[in-house]
Amino acid sequence: MTTSAAGRSFDALIIGGGHNGLVTAAYLARAGLKVMVVERRAMLGGAAATEEVFPGFRVNTGAFDAGLFLPEIYTGLRLENEGLEFITPEAIAIAPQTDGPALTLWRDPVRAQVEIARFSKADAEKYPAYLRTVARFAEIMRLISVQTPPSIPQLHAGELLPWLPVALKTKRLGNRQMMELLRLLPMPVSDFLDEWFDTPLLKAALASAGVTGTPLGPKASGTAFMLLYQAMNAGPAGFRASRFVKGGMSRLSEALAQAARRYGAEICLGFGVARILLDGERVTGIELDSGEQIAAPMVVSSAAPRHTFFDLIGPAQFDVRFVREVKTIKSRGSMARVNLALIGVPSFTGAPPGDRAALGGHLLFCPSLESLERASDDAKYGRFSQQPFLDAAIPTLLDPSLAPPGQHLMTVNVQYAPYTLQDESWEQACDRLGERVVETLASYAPGIQELITARQVLTPLNLEQTYGLTGGNIYHGEMGLDQLLFMRPVAGYGRYRTPLDGLYLCGAGAHPGGGVTGIPGYNAAREILADLKSRH
Repeated sequence: MTTSAAGRSFDALIIGGGHNGLVTAAYLARAGLKVMVVERRAMLGGAAATEEVFPGFRVNTGAFDAGLFLPEIYTGLRLENEGLEFITPEAIAIAPQTDGPALTLWRDPVRAQVEIARFSKADAEKYPAYLRTVARFAEIMRLISVQTPPSIPQLHAGELLPWLPVALKTKRLGNRQMMELLRLLPMPVSDFLDEWFDTPLLKAALASAGVTGTPLGPKASGTAFMLLYQAMNAGPAGFRASRFVKGGMSRLSEALAQAARRYGAEICLGFGVARILLDGERVTGIELDSGEQIAAPMVVSSAAPRHTFFDLIGPAQFDVRFVREVKTIKSRGSMARVNLALIGVPSFTGAPPGDRAALGGHLLFCPSLESLERASDDAKYGRFSQQPFLDAAIPTLLDPSLAPPGQHLMTVNVQYAPYTLQDESWEQACDRLGERVVETLASYAPGIQELITARQVLTPLNLEQTYGLTGGNIYHGEMGLDQLLFMRPVAGYGRYRTPLDGLYLCGAGAHPGGGVTGIPGYNAAREILADLKSRH
């Protein structure tokens, strides 16, 4: 190596320099621990990084929306002092059509209601009540997300005390609303929205939050839960939390790293971890790819659970039941990414040309629930969608610093793209996927092909190879109801601890799950410090 860490010892080693690992590092260092973060890549951010993919363009190659990032972390770590700024678009989303007016869902609920009335006065009248319902239930979800799941079935009374605010908040809903929440969680998002609205374009735009990053279509059970999850932090004005990081997503990780360093943490880039070192069932440190070792009585992994347990340790160190449960963690990748460099802003059918306010949020290309469901059908049989659902953004409309003067970026999440293709490899299919995405965009924005100067396609396989996302799943494991709370990553180990003494999880594979929230890292740090306190 050569990092000065070789041969030294630390109180805690953090595997992975993504936002969750950095959150954990900052809080542990703030508590006085000697902490080092070890990151395989030469840059921070993990799957929320900003890279110069095209000359002069700063591209968010992974996540591009930080709306779910926990406000308590921002204030608690004083990230404003590190120059972290968020951009809050006026429009949460716009849904263009190929042959009709676009629907803009403004952050201002009154303005959104006026917009919806252009399509249906009845739907517009119901929209405020819908937002109140989603906001009320999403706040319960937010409270649950920052708690540590209880140990089930070995339940301890002390583990329930932190859940009292959740219980009280839920009780205040009233019996009818409590039952409605319980009814909603396992529902297909399509059924939930059919109960509220009639306009196909509105229902599809709202439903998109329930399937983002999942292999599921809107008719699948549990997708209504994901809609509520995506609404955490949205408040009463929005169906979906949405805000962007000024300067690109890497600025979030850079600010977290600066905060961690401020508290004394060290960060080592460009060094992969080959294995976690053990003495019996106790962690003793890590060995780097170079063969050099760093000692610590505690290792905290922000990597995917399967990679942590099987690749960095090995199944032989765990009992048969635990190995079986880790093997059965569902982690099907379903999303690809296409990044486009543009010499101008595309003109979308039915949308105000060049309107920065209307086009500054998410651009949703899914005309109906039926089209969203059909897009998911292809993936069930090992094919990428021929009529894909696209969730895009043109971040340069609100942040010109990401591209050369006068030029723009378009970032497109593509669903559905299965990790394993039936009749070909992703190496063979990659270019065709990129072409299919551009063709789909052209049906909404005629002439967009002439604006494209460069294109990057990231398949689920690329996401796994580059960012360590097992199976290409952006959440480190699917977020079905059977893989949440005390069952995330597996039953019995939902409290960030593992079967090995001194090994903890702090990534999206732990409660509450994926998205750029910082919550798994935040919660894990709290539990680690509680364990240390109980030992002294």
